[in-house]
Amino acid sequence: MYAIVFTGHILPLAYGIIDSENDAAWSWFFEKFKEAYGERENMCIVSDRNESIIKSVSRVYPAVLHFACIWHLWNNVYKKFKKSHSKLSEIYFSMAKACTQDEFDSPMEKVEKVDIRVKEYLELAGYEKWARLYAPVNRGWTMTSNIAESINAALVSARELQIYDFLEEVRRCLDFGIAAIGKKLHRHTQRLEKKYQEILTLNEAMSTRMTVVPSTEYLHTVNDEGRHYTVCLLERKCSCGRFQVDELPCPHAWTILKRKFLMPEDYCSDYYKSKSVVMTYEVPVYPIPNRNEWNILAHISEEVVLPPKWK
Repeated sequence: MYAIVFTGHILPLAYGIIDSENDAAWSWFFEKFKEAYGERENMCIVSDRNESIIKSVSRVYPAVLHFACIWHLWNNVYKKFKKSHSKLSEIYFSMAKACTQDEFDSPMEKVEKVDIRVKEYLELAGYEKWARLYAPVNRGWTMTSNIAESINAALVSARELQIYDFLEEVRRCLDFGIAAIGKKLHRHTQRLEKKYQEILTLNEAMSTRMTVVPSTEYLHTVNDEGRHYTVCLLERKCSCGRFQVDELPCPHAWTILKRKFLMPEDYCSDYYKSKSVVMTYEVPVYPIPNRNEWNILAHISEEVVLPPKWK
């Protein structure tokens, strides 16, 4: 089991070895994770909402928001309402990523027309659990927990090893991945990490057709093909919702920044900046010492560990 965060890359926070995914195992994992990582401001958890995970999070992290992986939630919809799946998949994912009420309500009306049972199921799941618009904190780009599967896939054969060898294989896998990311980042010369620089460049291209009407030094109205959007540079907000949710200048903000000869990178989250990402991956995963160097307590070394009676 893993705890992972990412801003375009995998950043492993913790992993553990357990007998099976059950209430006791997940409680142990989150308890140990809390000892190491603590509880932080605007922290949230995204999972497939396995029943044991739900119970353990509510007990160990009662004040931390627990979001649903939108991919797993849609798989549940597919299993229950197969006839609606092909028609509604694209609509559902657009709702999950919506930044304004209109972007959410309009697709939901289509869902209701196709199959009202799907709408009722999504309401029951709680909009705040899967829709970015209703999330009490900014969950940013983290909409699924699928990235954990890439580590699972890399460790399939390693699972057959004994515990010590398995842990070494996990460490080598993580070290190799972190070193590769670090090497790529050191070659990157732009202020923003590549993924976010590309998004910023795309937003700039979309901003060329827009016009600006200033209200104050920081407050502006942007005309985008007949629709008006309000942008506040001071608060880094736009009525389109994307400036504050993505924490990158949206096309409307870009129009104003170009007009005022301001650097767009100065209005991006520090988490997206190459310098911050490089610092994140400077922390190594320390190797396990050679076995003859282990400092094992006597009462542990004398204990005989037998295989379990049952699988």
